[in-house]
Parts: sequence; C-alpha cells; structure tokens
Amino acid sequence: MELLNQLGKNALAAKYELQKLTTDEKNHALCKAADVLVQESSFLLQENAKDIAKGEEKGMHSGLLDRLRLTEERIKGMAEGLLQVAKLPDPVGQVIETIERPNGLKIEKRRVPMGVIGMIYESRPNVTADAFGLCFKSGNAVILKGGSDAVCSNIAITKVIRQALKEEGITEDAIQLIETSDRAVTQEFMRLKEYVDLLIPRGGAGLIKSVVENSIIPVIETGTGNCHIYVDELADLNKAIRIIINAKTQRIGVCNACESLVIHEAVKDALLPGLSEALNTYHVEIRGDEKVQQVIDCVPVTEEDYGTEYLDYIVSMKTVASIEEAIAHINKYSTRHSESIITEKKENAEKFLNEVDAACVYANASTRFTDGFEFGFGAEIGISTQKLHARGPMGLKELTSYKYVIRGNGQIRQ
Repeated sequence: MELLNQLGKNALAAKYELQKLTTDEKNHALCKAADVLVQESSFLLQENAKDIAKGEEKGMHSGLLDRLRLTEERIKGMAEGLLQVAKLPDPVGQVIETIERPNGLKIEKRRVPMGVIGMIYESRPNVTADAFGLCFKSGNAVILKGGSDAVCSNIAITKVIRQALKEEGITEDAIQLIETSDRAVTQEFMRLKEYVDLLIPRGGAGLIKSVVENSIIPVIETGTGNCHIYVDELADLNKAIRIIINAKTQRIGVCNACESLVIHEAVKDALLPGLSEALNTYHVEIRGDEKVQQVIDCVPVTEEDYGTEYLDYIVSMKTVASIEEAIAHINKYSTRHSESIITEKKENAEKFLNEVDAACVYANASTRFTDGFEFGFGAEIGISTQKLHARGPMGLKELTSYKYVIRGNGQIRQ
C-alpha cells in the first residue's frame, strides 16, 4: 500500500538522521516534548474525550475505559516519563566488550540503534509517548499503529510530539502514526520488512497472537499477564492482604495486575475471612476451589479460570498443600509475566524465585511493580515474556543491537 510504503521511506530516512544526533540534542528534544505535552493538556483531553465517548457508546468494559482515559495527572505522567528517559544514560555507542587479537586487530562490540521500530498496540494512549521517548533516545525511528478505540488521542499526542521535534530542528518523522483503523493496513504493516527492523505488539492476547503468527518482521512478544500471588504457610498474613489488594485493585486493566491467588491450605482459615472482606470492599468477585468455598462464600472456580487474564474485578483462588504444588500450578497456568510469593521463610522465597518460570518473580511485593518506570527505565515499550532477545520491561538497552568495529594496521588473513 502506498501509504505504508511512504511511511516506511520516511522512517528509513529519519533513522539515519537520528543516528547522527548527540546525546544532548536527544535529551533537549525529549524535555521539549515533555513541556509541550503538558502545555497542550487541554487539547489532549478534548481529543481523548471523543474516544471515551465512543467507548461508552459501544459499551466498552470499565477496565478498558480506564486504560483509554487520559487525565491531567496521566498527561503529567507521560511527560515525566520523557523527562526520566532524558536523564538516563544513552546506550548508543556504548562499548560492550573489547578484544585484541594476537595479530594486532582491535575489536569493539558497540551498541547501535535497531533502526526502525514498529508498534501495534491497543487502547492505552500513553504508549504513544512512551514508545516515542524510548525509541528516540535509543536512536530509532518509530512507526505506530494504535487501536481504533484511541485514534483521536493517538493522533493528538503524535501531533504534539511532532511539533516539538520541528521546533527543535529535528525530523518529525522520528515518530509516525498509522491513522487508519483498516485491518488490511495492519496486516500489510506486518509485512513491511523492507523498512521496519523490529515489530512490537502490545495489547490483548488476540492482538499478540495475530502479530506473532502473521508478521514477517522479527517480533518481540509482549505477553498477557495472568499474574499469581502465592501465600505461603509461613506468610505474614497482614502483609499478604495489603499486597494482594494493591496487586488486584489498584488498576484492574493492566497486565501486571494479580489475577490468580494460590494459598497454602495451612493458612486458609486465618487468611480468607479478612482477605474476603478486604476484596469485597472493592467488589471483587472471588472464584475459589472447594477448600476456599468451605471458608468463605464465593463462586466455584473452573479450570478455565486458572488460565484467565480477567482485567476485571475478579480473582481465582487455588489451595495447595506445599510450595512445590504451588510452583507447579503457577508454571502450568502462568503467562510468564509476573509472579510473587508472600513468605517469611528465606528458603521458600529463594525456591520460588529460582523455580518459577516468569520474566519477573517477586518475594513479598506486589506484581504491580513490573513496569519500566518503576524499574528505573524511565518508561517501557512493553514487557517481553519471551526469552530472545529481551525479557521483562524493555527499556533503552533492549531497543539497541550491536555491531563489531575492527581496527587494524594492514593485517591480511593468511
């Protein structure tokens, strides 16, 4: 399609311009973009309101509406993300390793930008600013394809950022947005291998599956989050309740929210009444196994529940007789995102951290911390649940590749 080819050509030209920028030039532009986002808050909120209204008309789920909604604070959060990225060390040009060969050749392994990064994502307009910031600082041009639900918001954010770049004398094509919601265009975008070096999907299971199965561009899979918290037999139960409430209810529509609880049967009688009362305060529906049902009123859990990312005020509960059973259950149903154990026994914590197969494993903390900003990355472009080449929250270094720089003084191979 001509539209996509033109975006690809623009990005290809932009990537070579971006690679020439100094760290100071990139940081200054990021700070400018942050300032303009805040200055244009009224415009951004006005455009976002159009998306919210359409979502409400369509009967969009409250969790998805929450992901879509911009507020003054969330706009300030987007701006702060760009400022944090500006403060981070620039990975481009970093020497990872040096080797000197017996023949005198000096070899450097040096970080370089990926080039052009494509993103296909849903609902959350803050991703537009986060993706720009991380790609720009790491020297990459980015082509974005947001969901139809957030089209007005994404167009507005992109417009504001492009204006900031223009004012800084930097190519506006550092960030481009595919504005159409035509699915055929999305399918063609996945085939734009001539121009795009890496494609990152960010959204629900259906979107990610579609991109992984249909893209001919290399893909980093950012997975869904069926996140578990295991309450060990040696857990501090007050601590457990605080952590669970935070992980489940702070924001329900995010991939690092807790969806499943695994509870050692030795603490169910002491834990469940207080936990149920706390969850009921937030109108969380509990779906529990037979042993949970013996202690509290709840909905019977199904096998399907154990593997479901609800993105809703629902939580499944499974009782186990040992930490080994808990780990086996989690490894069976996990989406390899974020898993946590609550325990006061160091040996059990270490066993859990070592044996659970997930991008992020926690001891005595909420899964809600799986986030680029919380990890000190400034922002994130996604949370990778695969193992090549990046895993967990993806910051600046994960958006670079490397090349070998070899210096000689006349060597030839015999």
